[in-house]
Amino acid sequence: MNPLFGLGQALMLALDPERAHELTIKSLEMGIYPRNLVPDDRRLRQTICGLEFPNPIGIAPGFDKNARVATALFNMGFGFVEVGTLTPQPQPGNPAPRVFRSAGDRAVVNRLGFNNEGQAAALERLRKSVPGIIGVNVGANKTSEDRVADYVEGVSRMAPVASYLTVNISSPNTPGLRDLQAPKELARLLTQVVKARAALPGDKPPLFVKLAPDLADADLPEIVGIIQGSGAEGIIVSNTSLSRDGLTDPSLIAEQGGLSGRPLFARSTRMLAQVYRLTAGTMPLIGVGGIDSAEAALAKIEAGASLIQMYTGLIFEGPDLINRIKRRLVQAVAEARAESLAPIVGRRAEEWALKTVEGSDRPGGNG
Repeated sequence: MNPLFGLGQALMLALDPERAHELTIKSLEMGIYPRNLVPDDRRLRQTICGLEFPNPIGIAPGFDKNARVATALFNMGFGFVEVGTLTPQPQPGNPAPRVFRSAGDRAVVNRLGFNNEGQAAALERLRKSVPGIIGVNVGANKTSEDRVADYVEGVSRMAPVASYLTVNISSPNTPGLRDLQAPKELARLLTQVVKARAALPGDKPPLFVKLAPDLADADLPEIVGIIQGSGAEGIIVSNTSLSRDGLTDPSLIAEQGGLSGRPLFARSTRMLAQVYRLTAGTMPLIGVGGIDSAEAALAKIEAGASLIQMYTGLIFEGPDLINRIKRRLVQAVAEARAESLAPIVGRRAEEWALKTVEGSDRPGGNG
């Protein structure tokens, strides 16, 4: 998977996805990428959980797994960067091939399995000055005998370099990980994680919980209620999906792993709106899934997201998508005769929450 930063898009799409991704990371490390030289419009600024975001557009974890290129990503115009998923110990992930894409469906299926160099390596990189808001996404090792302890370790170790922390219990590629979303297990996990954070010296980074888009509607109220009562500050909706709804490419349908990209848009946006309704708009939400146009980004915010993240959309649309989204959001604020995004956040949540996934209208166009 790669957003084609600084490299020829046609060439990168012709390469194996993992090879293309590594070439993209190396391009960023070498300084070969388009820089954003225009200051963000002040109307895109937001203060969320005490953090000052210059704009609401972030890059989702999975791109910069090992915190190698955060500074370059900020230079490209992202308002925040989330690195990871990072596990306590390094691990190779699942066997290759493990990433598959479909240009026709604007979609990717991956079964990477938290491949990363471990928290210690990323910690060392992030101790250096990073010019922006860094989210650190933590997970459990595949072979861990105590996954809750892995999350506690991740929070305790990475908090000093994190603007915020994400507890990722929603990846479909580590067997049994999603079981931690079950109410009893979720409550136990968050109790321990919040306790560990409270014991840390100095400032305590906000805590976000990342949910899977495949949760049943009936389970959401209890799960959201547990998160609200735990001391966590926000929710990220959503991770990749095991559903193959919306895919037409038979080769992609046949692959195991999590689906991201355009076919995930309706499912994840509907769930986002449901979570917004359940929290009555009192908890900041990060909307992820299927953002590949400026209109799709606006729809996420209208469904309840204060912040958005993207990754797969950039693979097919290229880095100019960042500025296209910024322009559309500024236009939407102006049309609302507002001075910030605040009046736009959640204004169509009721509408989105009541949609059926199959019947959801997806904003189109290149934005």
